[in-house]
Amino acid sequence: MILDARQQPDDRLIVALDVPDVLAGLALAQRLGDAVSFYKVGLGMLTGGGFALANELKHDHGKRVFLDLKLFDIGATVEAAVRGIAAHDLDFLTVQGDPQVVRAAVEGRGGRPLRILAVTILTSLDRADLDANLIRPGALADVVLERAARALDAGADGVIASPAEAAAIRGLPQAQGRLIVTPGVRPDGGGRGDQKRVATPADAIRDGADHIVVGRPVWQAADPRAAARAIMDSLPYR
Repeated sequence: MILDARQQPDDRLIVALDVPDVLAGLALAQRLGDAVSFYKVGLGMLTGGGFALANELKHDHGKRVFLDLKLFDIGATVEAAVRGIAAHDLDFLTVQGDPQVVRAAVEGRGGRPLRILAVTILTSLDRADLDANLIRPGALADVVLERAARALDAGADGVIASPAEAAAIRGLPQAQGRLIVTPGVRPDGGGRGDQKRVATPADAIRDGADHIVVGRPVWQAADPRAAARAIMDSLPYR
């Protein structure tokens, strides 16, 4: 039987496994089955076996894996960490978008296929948060755009940014052929949670995102598989 294209897993959806430990992550992935092909494993899962989960999903279950660690340290340390991670043939890795961090990560990645994604400004932050952190004055969107441009110039394969900035980033000359991955995505009617700059999955894709990251609206749903399918069905055709 030939499945309709809309029944195939759409890798534009990345499901965030923001659950307590590796057992809960594997249980959720099992419930989602072949409906989802791309997962994010983040820092909160790391002490609960997150790296083992990432490897198992990738190498035993054939899934794509986004390791969201937002690395930030001196260049030599970032380079060494990324060199070790790249040896596991995962798909995406996040680092902070400071140019020197991005350059170190790219050097550590070497010739491996791991994509280095630079974090611009977290989607849980607004201008008041930037002021508290002594980040330069100006509209938040302008700060995101400048950080994105500098990270891409430093060699990032793409950036992490909220849906609110995706269209502007897509318009940057440096963004041609690069990835934009957007967290802060909520289906119609979904709560914001701790996110401050959000959009629907369809709007994020229309505005230039290549991938959207969705966590709680999937794993908190009574039927996570159906929730993931509903998000995919809402996306524009490629």
